[in-house]
Amino acid sequence: MPDDQDPKQVTNNDLPDSQFAGGLINANTVNAGQIGGNVYNIHFGPQATSDNSSPSRQQTNRLQQERESIYKAYTLQSQKVANIRNAWVIETDPSRKFQYGQQLQTEERTLQELGDKLETIEQKLSKVDNEQTKTNANIYIKRPPIEEKCYNAIVQPGALIRIKAPQRMGKTLLLEKILDHTRGQGYQTAKLDLKLADVENLANLKTFLQWLCVDVADSLDLEPQLDKHWQEVFGLNKNCTRYFQKYLLSVTDAPLVLSIDNFERLFDYPEIFPQFCLLLRGWYEAAKQGDKIGNIWKKLRLVVVHSTESYPSLDTNHSPFNVGLPIELPEFNDQQVLDLAEQQGLNMFGEQGLNGLMGLVGGHPYLVQSAITALSSANAHLKSQQILLEELLRLAPTEQGIFSDHLRQQLWHLQHNPQLETGYKRVVMTDVPVRLDTEVAFKLHSLGLVKLVSNDCVASCDLYRQYFSTRLG
Repeated sequence: MPDDQDPKQVTNNDLPDSQFAGGLINANTVNAGQIGGNVYNIHFGPQATSDNSSPSRQQTNRLQQERESIYKAYTLQSQKVANIRNAWVIETDPSRKFQYGQQLQTEERTLQELGDKLETIEQKLSKVDNEQTKTNANIYIKRPPIEEKCYNAIVQPGALIRIKAPQRMGKTLLLEKILDHTRGQGYQTAKLDLKLADVENLANLKTFLQWLCVDVADSLDLEPQLDKHWQEVFGLNKNCTRYFQKYLLSVTDAPLVLSIDNFERLFDYPEIFPQFCLLLRGWYEAAKQGDKIGNIWKKLRLVVVHSTESYPSLDTNHSPFNVGLPIELPEFNDQQVLDLAEQQGLNMFGEQGLNGLMGLVGGHPYLVQSAITALSSANAHLKSQQILLEELLRLAPTEQGIFSDHLRQQLWHLQHNPQLETGYKRVVMTDVPVRLDTEVAFKLHSLGLVKLVSNDCVASCDLYRQYFSTRLG
């Protein structure tokens, strides 16, 4: 690419009228002699942002722009790889087949690099979200009797609490409230966020369990001591159990609350998921013993947070998802929305305005808070040009609306998974519940895009239905 060319420009690789076996791939500038080459050249420099934006907002915008650019390149590269692979499969000339094979390896490496970059950006966006969650931790709306049930359960010996809800429903905020409550009781706490785990930590079961041991020790300001407590003669789950039993749970009499957020990350790691579930179930059962070992495990309290059902198959006797206290977070009701508005100094909701907001986004905590924050900010900074709720609702399902970043992020998830995109298109293009493949339904529910009605799916709110019926139609 020439030095003076726009670095954000992506090479045209639509690959129209592709022809194979005749030696020519008619892809505008791509031929049999030059199928390889770069399909992307992405600028990672700072993006222009408004001076009024907060640093976290600027960072989020920059990361979202980078993700969008890389995803476009990833899509083009996927098309290119598919076409070269087809050419390689049907080519009969040995020299050309060899050439296609070599170029295919090069392009597949490029595709893998783009995929790795996408995953890295997703992790960075998750970290920014977590930081924002901590910033807004003082804004919390109770959903009785959930909090009291959790506070009562976590102080019980060997407790296990399972918090389930789609993304951005307030699971992490509730988790922080539970951890704060236990710290007030003098308990030790360790939080493991699997969404932030590096790919290297999830390479295999041994690496994952050792990372778990070291991370929890670090949370407790303890030296790892893996060399002392990890013996190769034992199995992996046995070693992890010994490490907790002989070290982490024995250095103090205080109970230890171990919370695991975004547990569903492990669903994509079949070598780790079932064995780790078996391990957690074993720890829970060990606390029921009446002997010395049982007394040690009674000090461990587990909180597992996940955004969907456990769709990988598990033996019910080995699963932590059918024991302990289940907590499913509901959406906000009308009064809770009014309480949230009052906490943010907004008192402009009449019955009509409240009904309009709830009719568009339901009681989805993230969407409701985004709307209220926007209205509150406008009320504080634009006193003479106050943004009307009616205008916010009118623009909401468009690229001019306050939800545009969130909607584009959800669209990215769908476009990144053709099965989800196809399934969700069926949901938003009809007003009746739709039966989808179980795994597709659970993944859409995890993203917060659908509600489950018996075994069927409906769009979780009218905002999503309006936006995605246009984008996917």
